[in-house]
Amino acid sequence: MEISVSYLSSKYSKEATIRLIEATDADYIHVDLMDGGFVPHKNFTIDEVLALLGEHKKPLDIHLMVFDPIIYIEELAKLKPKYITFHVEATKDIVKTIEEIRKYGIHVGLSIKPNTDLYELMPYLSLVDLVLLMSVEPGAGGQEFIFDSVARLQELVKVREENHLSFKIEMDGGINKDTIKLVKELDIAVSGSFICKGENYQEKINELRNI
Repeated sequence: MEISVSYLSSKYSKEATIRLIEATDADYIHVDLMDGGFVPHKNFTIDEVLALLGEHKKPLDIHLMVFDPIIYIEELAKLKPKYITFHVEATKDIVKTIEEIRKYGIHVGLSIKPNTDLYELMPYLSLVDLVLLMSVEPGAGGQEFIFDSVARLQELVKVREENHLSFKIEMDGGINKDTIKLVKELDIAVSGSFICKGENYQEKINELRNI
């Protein structure tokens, strides 16, 4: 299982938090971008993101919690991220948005809120590289893990196997050394406050890997 570290909820500045993540063996930096419309809070401008992450060394795993995600792709592509993930609930032009991300040679992720039916994903599973299951309501760090997410993960794994698909499954929200044991089938686990509110980031990552 790979570990993607979110800097959304940290005791340090974004800049300091990213430097600390870079110093670990984490697989990705998870970039949560919120527009204040799709979720209640706004936490970025494109210029800020480009300045903050322009010198990144680890692969970027960008999670767009925004309406009309297609309008951000061209600028974010300058960062050469590994993944750009957007929400199935956030646009009516899902296929067009997938094609726009692919145009820049970036892997495509599709995310879904905890209360959205998994079947909303079904028409697109053969078109994406990643599915991000939210195990909290998107929009804020430090929330409690929603335990119904375990069954949703198991159902998605079954769908993937039965249809001979190859997308990776990622989960974000409330992942810590205890909850990660419930979701061992994940390909990528996103963890934020569990790691970034601690003193020793590598030690916390080791706890996640030691399952």
